[in-house]
Amino acid sequence: MAVDQGAIRQGSAQRPGARQDPRLDWWREARFGLFIHWGLYAIPAGEWKGEFVPGIGEWIMHRARIPVAEYERLAGQFNPVRFDAAEWVSLARRAGQKYIVITAKHHDGFCMFDSRWTDYDIVDATPFNRDPLRELAAECQRQGLRLCFYYSQTQDWHHPDGDGNDWDYDEPKKDFAGYVESYVKPQVRELLTSYGPIGLIWFDTPKRITLEQSQSLVDLVHEIQPACLVNGRVGNHIGDYASTRDNVIPSELLHADWETPATINDTWGFKKDDHNWKSPQDLIRKLVDIVSKGGNYLLNVGPTAEGVIPQPSVDRLRAMGQWLEVNGESVYGTRPGPLQGLDWCRTTIKPGQLYLHVLDWPARGELRLPGTPSEVTSAHLLADPARAALPVSRESGGVLIKGPATPPDAIDTVVVLTVD
Repeated sequence: MAVDQGAIRQGSAQRPGARQDPRLDWWREARFGLFIHWGLYAIPAGEWKGEFVPGIGEWIMHRARIPVAEYERLAGQFNPVRFDAAEWVSLARRAGQKYIVITAKHHDGFCMFDSRWTDYDIVDATPFNRDPLRELAAECQRQGLRLCFYYSQTQDWHHPDGDGNDWDYDEPKKDFAGYVESYVKPQVRELLTSYGPIGLIWFDTPKRITLEQSQSLVDLVHEIQPACLVNGRVGNHIGDYASTRDNVIPSELLHADWETPATINDTWGFKKDDHNWKSPQDLIRKLVDIVSKGGNYLLNVGPTAEGVIPQPSVDRLRAMGQWLEVNGESVYGTRPGPLQGLDWCRTTIKPGQLYLHVLDWPARGELRLPGTPSEVTSAHLLADPARAALPVSRESGGVLIKGPATPPDAIDTVVVLTVD
């Protein structure tokens, strides 16, 4: 398997024969998912004791080396009364996203679900006293999206035997194996037995986890819910599909099942001083670039402590959804196209059709394609409901398609080629 090692992070995976695994069919069809990073870190929102803490918002406990006893007090303030599961799922659906991955437990160790293995969770430790994952599960079922869970299996800065907290606990003395067996696995079982069908478990930052521990987590997930996928960050190069490093898009086609997890601004968890929002054009083109190379785009939002998804995120997701409403046929359920490495376009395919994503519309609308592996018999603009034929002719070494002189879509004009 040819993999861009500069893009795929340590701990990602591609199992032999995975391309034939029908359990991944829904995920390959989906191509676009919503990531949600939400937890106690939304309260400080990047600021601690009057000082802004550099780095991503959900890492504030680690970056500021906040003692467990101090950080725990945030739970008593966490009351996201504006959380609306129906609104969140509806936003993802209108954005054209097909699945949602939400942080059940991030590295700070706080559980965003009702766990019987700890009182350090949203139901027992906060005035909110509700389980948002249960509400999201019901809404995903109602609105037709797949619910998936992020779970930090190695780093846990709250648990005395979890990895990562060396300011409260002595790292060499930790019983990490006991933590995995007596805490991680029981909680993973809870997540897979209490919320209905789960699309995938998104593990993260494997660090010290051993091959045997990673494999046992994969086996546990598949034992409880055989159809549930496991991402490559479970560690040790196993799992059902691979993840790139954060916000990294491979430079070339990957012959693997993979995804790019990415942010709309610079942080994952809400951070009040991060206003570096990517434009809708940038996000749509990133989606197309990823899909043209065989990947999925898992795009993140970081809700506030009140349970509100920031309006700039909402605006951008809606813009992506509007584009996909017209052009989704060229994204969902497609495979990488035969033309790779061209600056001005990307290609995706379905049986009998090649989708030409034109990012840089040429002068006079003359689209010159290098040799294609199949004969092009016709062409039309995907956005044209009349499907008016565009002139197609053979040239030496390629194909000439004559489109309108000006680009119909400044972001990405999709031309549909019918091929043998």
